[in-house]
This record gives sequence, C-alpha cells and structure tokens, in this order.
Amino acid sequence: MTEIILVRHGETEWNRQEIFRGRIDIELNKTGAKQTALLAEYLSRIEIAAIYSSPLKRALKTAEMVASYHKLEVSIAPGLIDFDYGKWQGLPHQEVKDSYQELYAEWLRNPHRVNMPGGESLSDVRRRALSMVDSIISQYKGTVALVSHRVVNKVLICALLGLDNAHFWNIRQDVGAITTFTYENDRFILTRHNDTSFLKSILKARPRDF
Repeated sequence: MTEIILVRHGETEWNRQEIFRGRIDIELNKTGAKQTALLAEYLSRIEIAAIYSSPLKRALKTAEMVASYHKLEVSIAPGLIDFDYGKWQGLPHQEVKDSYQELYAEWLRNPHRVNMPGGESLSDVRRRALSMVDSIISQYKGTVALVSHRVVNKVLICALLGLDNAHFWNIRQDVGAITTFTYENDRFILTRHNDTSFLKSILKARPRDF
C-alpha cells in the first residue's frame, strides 16, 4: 500500500492580499512560517519515505521544514509547480475580475474550459501532476508527501477521486492543509481532506479558498 499526503504550502502575503501567484516565486510570510512549523511538527509523527516539492520557494520551504524531522532530502518535482496563470499572475483579484470579466466568469462557471492567456489549462496541470503520482506509485510502498499549490492539489484531488476538472470548485484546500489518499487494489481512497487541525493555535478565522 502507498499513502500520498498532498500538502499545500503555508501562507504568503499574496494569499492574504488575494493576488494571483502562479509561477511568481513568492516567499512565505510570518503566518506561513508558523503554519509550516506546526505542519512539520505534526507530520513528524508519521513515517515518511520521501518528500517531493514544487520548485517554488513557498512550497520548497514548507517541504524542507517537513523533511528536517525525517532526515530526508527534498526532491524537486517540476510537475508540482503552480498553475501558470499567464497574464493574471501578479494581479490583484479585483483587477482580474474588472479587466477580464468574460474570462473570469468562465473561470468560475467552467474552469475546465479555460486556457489562461499566456498560461496553461487545468488539463495541462492534470497531465503533469498525474504523471508525478504514477511515478511515485510505481516506486514506493509507504508514505510520500507531495508539497504543492492550491490549483495543482485541487486538480489532483479531483483526478484521484475519479472526477473531471469541471469539479474543480467542488474542492477546497486551505493554506497549510493536508489531504491524504491511500492507493491499494488499484484504486485511490480518500482518507482525510483539508486537515488544518494542527493549526488551531494560530487560526483566527477560516481562510478563503485563494
């Protein structure tokens, strides 16, 4: 049996300010660093065989903190890099809503049909992320942590549940949260989702899905 833990990185200032991040390499903020420390301590109780991370700093720092408890090296996985929002990257949420009204409305209604201008689609994310998961299933028995981003994890969760990308908005995963699947008998089984129980000491309010 293989267990996969999908970890979303801790908070950045752009999460807090609702600015589209994508491939822009934003650092964790102070809250994100605290979240990461609590997450890493929580996962220290679990025996982890390997840790893979998106190459972006916010994910990599999260992965390195988790790895420090297990004496593991973090493996960089380009397939886990954040969604390429193209021209939306670096723009505040409200500016995107105002400047790209039709595309933004389609993003909310039919995210699976949107190809970001100068960026990618959810289908692109699904192909590269699932390829990563397939590789892990073939290599490991035990628990593997994948540290990535909101869009990548939501697409992966849909895929592992057998849902298409049209269900993207039916899934949420907060900053610093974990979602766990086991793989046995040729199927993925969701065992835990959007768990932030270990962050209770610093959570003043439930974060938005951004």
